[in-house]
Amino acid sequence: MNKATNKFFDIWKVVSIGILCLYALFLIYPLFKLLYNAFFFNGSFTTQYFQSFFSQKYYVKSIFNSLKVSVCATALSLVIGIPLAYFYQMYEIKGKTVLQVLIILCSMSAPFIGAYSWIMLLGRSGVITKFIEALIPIRMPNIYGFNGILLVESLQLFPLVFLYVSGALKNIDNSLLEASENMGCSGFKRFMTIVIPLCMPTIIAAALMVFMRAFADFGTPLLIGEGYQTFPVIIYNSYFAETGGDHNFGAAISIIAIVITAIIFLIQKYINGKFNFTMSALHPIERKPVHGIHSLFVNFYSWAVVAIAFLPQLYVIYTSFLKTSGKIFLKGYSLDSYRYAFTHLTKAIPNTFIIGGIALVIVIILAILIAYLVVRRNNILNKIIDTVSMVPYIIPGSVVGIALVMAFNKKPLVLTGTITIMIVALVIRRIPYTIRSSTATLQQISLSIEEAAISLGSSKLKAFFKITVPMMANGILSGAIMSWVTIITELSTAIILYNLNTITLTLATYTYVSRGNYGIAAAYATILTVTTIISLLIYMKVTGNKEISF
Repeated sequence: MNKATNKFFDIWKVVSIGILCLYALFLIYPLFKLLYNAFFFNGSFTTQYFQSFFSQKYYVKSIFNSLKVSVCATALSLVIGIPLAYFYQMYEIKGKTVLQVLIILCSMSAPFIGAYSWIMLLGRSGVITKFIEALIPIRMPNIYGFNGILLVESLQLFPLVFLYVSGALKNIDNSLLEASENMGCSGFKRFMTIVIPLCMPTIIAAALMVFMRAFADFGTPLLIGEGYQTFPVIIYNSYFAETGGDHNFGAAISIIAIVITAIIFLIQKYINGKFNFTMSALHPIERKPVHGIHSLFVNFYSWAVVAIAFLPQLYVIYTSFLKTSGKIFLKGYSLDSYRYAFTHLTKAIPNTFIIGGIALVIVIILAILIAYLVVRRNNILNKIIDTVSMVPYIIPGSVVGIALVMAFNKKPLVLTGTITIMIVALVIRRIPYTIRSSTATLQQISLSIEEAAISLGSSKLKAFFKITVPMMANGILSGAIMSWVTIITELSTAIILYNLNTITLTLATYTYVSRGNYGIAAAYATILTVTTIISLLIYMKVTGNKEISF
């Protein structure tokens, strides 16, 4: 073994140790502090905080409320998203590129914006509510509480199912579908007996993603719940109570949240193991033209679902141009909300791009390195890195925020209130998307390509960065766009860590919604939507892909 090879292996070993140290400092240590504060008070071991939680029905009920919302939102998202993905991949739908962009936009806005929008549309004084009640003498169903939370989260999360299942459908060999059709199995029967089983691993993965997002969402229940308390709201309130939060009690509740999500994750892994197989589409599905009543149904279903889901964002954009006085919208149009947005809280807009941009760069670099370590250097150390990197995937954002505050609010390393802790939180929370996407892409690239470069005199390190990484570009960018959009719309972690110097567009939007300044909130939300649209268009332009899937 020559010196160059020895140096290469030494470099990657150092990279492995360095990445593991970063996770130890910014994830494992904060979670350990959280665990310590949950069980120790003034240096003495205690279980009083857990006893306090489980002894009060109010708190225990919040768990069941969250599980009920999450299960129902997951089921409804699957019912909406799977047929939509099937129609999109199987048939020619009019304006399919625009349709997909709108579907993605439905998912990429902050959930609480959807809650605020539906209150404006279907609330007690909502536009649609007033219109229908004036037209027909009936009382509209209550949008608040469980019904409202379920509506908002289902319409927010079904696009994730769409993206995952769309990707799975691309891997189905068309010859399987043709063979089933020749045997008399077509239409709905083929969809249920052939397509669904083949996509089951992906469907289960999508269901986990939706469940975790729904379970961790606290902005939606906070705005539209009206007494229907969910677990994330309890976590936030226990830590930031108006009378001074009990940090130990907040830590105990956070540990309960981690246990619950970990159990759900393990159940998903077990179920997924029952459907563990791979597909390779030698003859990918080609979209077929559809005619007559079938064309009407496919196009109507696809566009109707997306129109309903995107309606809140359209209304937010519309209201951003109205004259307002606090919660009251006046007659006429104005740019006053935008003038206020750009002249007050001027740090919110640049902070969004500075903090988000730095976090994204770190996410991409670390994801590439971790993907290489996991796929090309599969050893115990790198398996630990792979496992640890996915831990934030199953932990609610508010728990990550609380853990970071507990770990870095005292010397020797004080990060609370700084941009650094915001960046750390965003990297930890959003890197799993890019890691999974990069890893999946690298697994499809033959090692022989790197070996050929090495045989021509290139070092292994140079071969990876000069040849393999460019070949991974689509996978990296696909994960990066997901990471980026979720970074700029992050609320649950950021709301615990921010101050006036680190406020972002999402936080500013939430602040003004909670204060009742709807016009300004709508302006900030519109800026976020436009940013998301531009991000997606840049991604499509750079990659040449007109479609996005995971």
